[in-house]
Amino acid sequence: MGRQRKRVVTGEAVPLLRKDEKLPAFPRKEKKKKVDIGKVFINISIGLGIFSLVWFFYALHMRSSLAKRVVTLHPSPPVLDANSSSAKVSAERFWGSYRPQVYFGMKTRSPRSIVAGMMWMRQFADMDVNLRHICEQGDRLQGYGWMMHDGITFGVQEIRDNDFTLTTEFVKRMGGAHGGDWTWRVTAKQHSSAPQAPVISLLFYTAADTQGSLEAHVEDRNRLASITGSSEELGNFKITFRKPVTGELSSAKYASYNYLQTVSPGLEKLTDIVKQSLNRRFVYSSPSGEKRHYIAVDAYKPPHHQNQQKPADTRKETDFVVHQVTVQTPFQIEVLFESGSFHSRPNQLVGSVMTQELERRKAEFDSKFEKIFGLESKGFSQAHVKFGKAALSNMLGGMGYFYGQSVVQSAYNEYPLLYPEGALFTAVPSRSFFPRGFLWDEGFHQLLLSKWDPHVTREAISHWIDLMNMEGWIPREQILGDEARSKVPAEFVVQRNENANPPTLFLALQELIEQLSLNPEKPSSRPTLPFLRRLFPRLKTWFDWYNTTQTGPLPNSYRWRGRDKDTNLFLNPKTLTSGLDDYPRASHPSADERHVDLHCWMALASGIMASVARLLGEPHHDYELTHQVLRDNDLLNELHWSDQLRAFSDFGNHTQAVSLQQEKVYVPPGQPRHQFPVARLVRSVRRAPKLQYVNALGYVSLFPFLLHILTPDSPKLEHIFRDMRDSNKLWTPYGLRSISKADPMYMKRNTEHDAPYWRGPIWININYLAVQALHHYSNTEGPHQEKAAALYEELRTNIINNVYRQYVETGYIWEQYNDSTGRGQGSHPFTGWSALTVLMMAEQY
Repeated sequence: MGRQRKRVVTGEAVPLLRKDEKLPAFPRKEKKKKVDIGKVFINISIGLGIFSLVWFFYALHMRSSLAKRVVTLHPSPPVLDANSSSAKVSAERFWGSYRPQVYFGMKTRSPRSIVAGMMWMRQFADMDVNLRHICEQGDRLQGYGWMMHDGITFGVQEIRDNDFTLTTEFVKRMGGAHGGDWTWRVTAKQHSSAPQAPVISLLFYTAADTQGSLEAHVEDRNRLASITGSSEELGNFKITFRKPVTGELSSAKYASYNYLQTVSPGLEKLTDIVKQSLNRRFVYSSPSGEKRHYIAVDAYKPPHHQNQQKPADTRKETDFVVHQVTVQTPFQIEVLFESGSFHSRPNQLVGSVMTQELERRKAEFDSKFEKIFGLESKGFSQAHVKFGKAALSNMLGGMGYFYGQSVVQSAYNEYPLLYPEGALFTAVPSRSFFPRGFLWDEGFHQLLLSKWDPHVTREAISHWIDLMNMEGWIPREQILGDEARSKVPAEFVVQRNENANPPTLFLALQELIEQLSLNPEKPSSRPTLPFLRRLFPRLKTWFDWYNTTQTGPLPNSYRWRGRDKDTNLFLNPKTLTSGLDDYPRASHPSADERHVDLHCWMALASGIMASVARLLGEPHHDYELTHQVLRDNDLLNELHWSDQLRAFSDFGNHTQAVSLQQEKVYVPPGQPRHQFPVARLVRSVRRAPKLQYVNALGYVSLFPFLLHILTPDSPKLEHIFRDMRDSNKLWTPYGLRSISKADPMYMKRNTEHDAPYWRGPIWININYLAVQALHHYSNTEGPHQEKAAALYEELRTNIINNVYRQYVETGYIWEQYNDSTGRGQGSHPFTGWSALTVLMMAEQY
């Protein structure tokens, strides 16, 4: 217990003061001091208040400023000029099949284009309405895709429906100031197995996407003979619908005609508008005299939804005109677009003139394909060559031109924001399932397209890089425009600025640099240097963004951001940003993770940054130093080699003792079960996680090999080759499976409704990298050269044979292939990176 102060009183008297005596100063000094302390306290309080207020407004300002960064575009000049896609600058590429999401359609490379397209339906079929328009896997077509397409002037596509085939062809002809003319030809033939000749309705349409006007010209009461129109970018134009014939030189066939002239608030509404206008009151009179009611477009009235509080569509409605022709197979129809500014037109691009032009373009395509890829000279059969042409053509025909705004969010935004409007010219992974741009897919796409047309690759990369914000971030999934957004589930629409994607555009840049170094004076390569010069400021920011936002816990380590956070619902939380979705990572996401694939991507990117800087005469030593550090095999071993697994691995907070278990839901006695939540599968963790290497053997383990980071004499190559060739691990007769067959996560569902994706199936993009790497090591002196050569021949043959066989059997190239049977699975057609099979056939890496 502490001491207490006590007042001491003595017997000594206190002397009295005289009148002239002053009180001692001490009490007054004490009082003054007390007053001063109070003032100081008040002043400090006021100062702190002012400081807090200033800090509050400064913090508010900074937060507002940081919140705006996500939607502020990069300050350097765009790589592409504003009018680079216009008819004035790029006339021959202005019109194109840039609507990959529809079976057959065309538009211009402009933000608000006049669009043309085709729908069709079988009449008198079992089902009531089987309208085809948007590419849908649910349509269950036997096959569809471009058989030939040069990316610029012409295309030939086959669409195999249940008992007939539609061949859609187009040819463009330059002239005038607005991109010239084009003609469509659609030929319908019944299958030999069809019991009778089908009656088909083709619906050709034109829509003005908020710009321009259309006027229908009708003859014989209900046959739409032509449409005239005008827009700022096209000037005046005319679209003519020719009557169906049995063949090019044959007479016209009997047909019934209908048309629809209305308005639409957006391109994603076109299918619904047509469906809602259909009526069965029309009579089809066949040549045999039989009369039957058929379905056709009629007057359109927007549906009235009672008791439905839907916000009114405030978009500007624009002209939409449909021409329907109903005719029995076989037949052929042509649709002709003529530009009003094409004054010196020698003849119409129809009939025999179009046939001659098509045959000339086909011959040029065949010649160019063999010159570039040389499949015939390598001994491939004509059927294999036809397959190779279809794979390339589908990627070229899958190029899309999109315009709109992404929906984005940063940590400083309470709600998502609209990104600035922008254009994107890009290939798409799948016309049916992913008809939009994906950042890491595009790098693989351009590996193939750069061989065919480097100009396309330069343009596509430029469009992607021009979408960069001031931070150096590019939204990894581009959902631009209402038509694109209508195909995307809501949970995938918002893009977050901490999330990356593998920087595979560097692979395409590497290809362009190699082409330039081999043939600097070649006309197709010459524009690459000025292109790189314009690209470089943004490329630097992009590279820096990865090195500031995706760094790992240790120096020179890297970690993917954006892993699924709700670990309770996933067997292994997904890492969509890595591109490998559900590939097993650390079981419990944390800031302690190190990801080997991202380390390798950055090693590759730093080397290409050094190459670009050297070419341009820019400072390159820092990039070279980063490249040397990241590709240092000792550092790679230290960060990612697991002695226990004898493989390269991720590192993180991990346990293997996890499983999905039925959730226990307590239902009180006597209470009805249906009133309580449905039991879910939730994750059960039987052993606590700890910091360790992640014991998953698969694609991620191969990345130091895939991207040529390992030196040719690395002893680690021996382990990698052994694991690759082991049929109990990665090897199959159809390609390398994504994770080892012996792995606990092999073919395990991630949730009750989330089937395995990168947990066993064979993916062609990674298999392409494996074949390319084997080719590299087989041509580089080292102790593993012979083994690499043998694996190269075997793996390349397996992949080519299976992808080709599945194409012949199913009519499609697929997203992935079953590791047990080789069968195609996932989305189809998938002529994104699966089309890299062509490069393996050509042995061009």
